Amino acid sequence: MGQARTTISTPLAPAAVGPYSQAVLADLGGGARLLFCSGQIPLDPATGELVSDDPAQQTRRCLLSLQAICEQAGASLADALRLTIYTTELEAFAQINEVYASFFSGEPPARATVGVAALPLGAKVEIDAIVAVSR
Repeated sequence: MGQARTTISTPLAPAAVGPYSQAVLADLGGGARLLFCSGQIPLDPATGELVSDDPAQQTRRCLLSLQAICEQAGASLADALRLTIYTTELEAFAQINEVYASFFSGEPPARATVGVAALPLGAKVEIDAIVAVSR
């Protein structure tokens, strides 16, 4: 049995700023499907500009973009298995975490948070996700 690969795109998330897809849906066979969401930086989907200089507002925009991508693939951000947060401002971890927690009730997904020196376009936050997708 071969694997099927479908790219996912929505205008409700920013267009890719490089040679990559917003997400790729992999049909692994036997009913298993995984959505691999590219890292989202806090760009306004309409303007392509950073939404704010504030790490908390940037986190919200990243998660809204991921939510829109999940919905385009027939899933929800609540179906996420793992997210990775990259930030240039680890000192803002509490604010980032507060916004992040508001998106997940009950059992949140696994997560890693990584401090980095820089992110594309001067963003302070980038978030990617792996999501389970039901048939």
